[in-house]
Amino acid sequence: MDINYQHIQVVGFDADDTLWVNETYFREAEAAFGNLLSSYETLNKIDQELYKTHIKNLAIYGYGVKGFVLSMVETAIEISNNAINAQTMQAILEIGKDMLEKPIELLEGVEEVLSQLALKYKLILATKGDLLDQERKLKNSGLLDFFHHIEVLSDKKEDNYSRLLNHLDIKPSQFLMIGNSLRSDVLPLLNIKAQAIHVPFHTTWVHEQVKDLETNGKSYKTVKNLKALPELLL
Repeated sequence: MDINYQHIQVVGFDADDTLWVNETYFREAEAAFGNLLSSYETLNKIDQELYKTHIKNLAIYGYGVKGFVLSMVETAIEISNNAINAQTMQAILEIGKDMLEKPIELLEGVEEVLSQLALKYKLILATKGDLLDQERKLKNSGLLDFFHHIEVLSDKKEDNYSRLLNHLDIKPSQFLMIGNSLRSDVLPLLNIKAQAIHVPFHTTWVHEQVKDLETNGKSYKTVKNLKALPELLL
């Protein structure tokens, strides 16, 4: 696929599962939650109910660990028919705290690639999630100085990106977004006439997955990892 990046002036990066590991910790938390409630339901049923509750609550709590923890609490109350005890509730809260205290595990080649691209492009970080948690992760990542601007978005839809680009006075034709999610980091950008590169992560949240039909006719590149970017962009 021949895509021309010669007009790109600003490169945006997603954070979670693009620059550092994130989704893996959610899967671990779901497994721990299922084990806590295994006396009430099957693990598959618990997983299904947690997912439904989490999706339902996105409009209220937004993305991130804290909203996920509240959804675990709500799911535990419902699955146990209000019989959940304080000890189990405390264990659920500890799952959340453990997630928030995870060390930052950068993905392969992140620092090297950002260093190279920063010589030619203005770099921005555009991620979604809990503001405090994302600020903590960025600070602990050691990547803060690479970015001209940092934006924690409530969601990653066309309107969110359009407002961000307008605020920063960036034309869509000058902007390239890089991320692991087709739903959040690729398709919305293509729909506003910007460009995007997909860098898959080995684990993708079901909510972020898209059907092949949604990508048909869309012009974007997929690369194995971030280390492939300099060859494309420099």
